Order: sequence, then structure tokens, then C-alpha cells
Amino acid sequence: MATAVATPLVTDPTTGPIRSAQEVVPADLWDKQVGLLMRDYPYDSVMAARVLGQGYAYLLTAMNHRGHALGLAPSKIVDIGVHTIILDTVAYATLCERFNGGHFLHHVPDVDFKNDGSVLRTADLIAADGWEVDLPLWADAADCGPCHPGNDSH
Repeated sequence: MATAVATPLVTDPTTGPIRSAQEVVPADLWDKQVGLLMRDYPYDSVMAARVLGQGYAYLLTAMNHRGHALGLAPSKIVDIGVHTIILDTVAYATLCERFNGGHFLHHVPDVDFKNDGSVLRTADLIAADGWEVDLPLWADAADCGPCHPGNDSH
């Protein structure tokens, strides 16, 4: 099983502190979800932690901008992390309670993928919100973003 390691807070003189999603997730839950990713995908613990971290950064950013109808969209690989988080429904409900004012952030996928730049705009917003962005995990942005735009969902 993966072991949670404290990630140091990185400070950039231009953007200020950069937060790691692992800072807000209980260590036992983080380890469990890294383990689920390793079980279900061909990831080692490092890759699983990267995907999970970006999934959390995406969801926490979506929650922070609830009601703004921004049309946020994860990349295909970040969406794997998102699904790992939201399928752990008890923990996800707790996340929504803690970071989304008690409102459940629904998952409303569209059938068709889109190629409108929304994924990279989402990565930019995540960074602007102060979360660490693992840019290589956002690189598959050409055919992406199958989430329903313009509502309070992801």
C-alpha cells in the first residue's frame, strides 16, 4: 500500500503558495484511493498519486467556483482520478460537505468529447486557485471534457 508523504509547500514569487491536494485529504483515504488506482490501472504508486492529486485539485476547484457556469473539464487521465474519488461515495459526500458548502457536486457526463480548449482553461484555473498542476497529465486535451457545460456539475 502507498504511504502518504507530506508534500512541502512550494512558494512561487509570482503566484504565491502552491497547495498539494494531498494536504486536504486524510492520509488513510489517500492511501486507499492510491491503492484503488493501482488495482484498477497499470499505475505504480507514484503515477497513482499524481492522477489522484489532479483529480482532487480539479474537484476542489470546481467546488470553489460553484455557480459560476465555467464549463470546467478534466483531461482523460485526470478524469480517472475524479472517478476514483466520486465512486468512493461516503468519502466524496464528506468532501462535498467540507468544501462545497454541503452541496453535492454532481457528475453529469456528455456522450461526445469536445475539443474547445476547456481542459487547458480548467488547468489554468486550478493553478490560479493555488493548486499544484501536473501539466503532463493535462496534455491529452485534444479530445476531452465529456462533462456537461454551464451547470453546477463536473
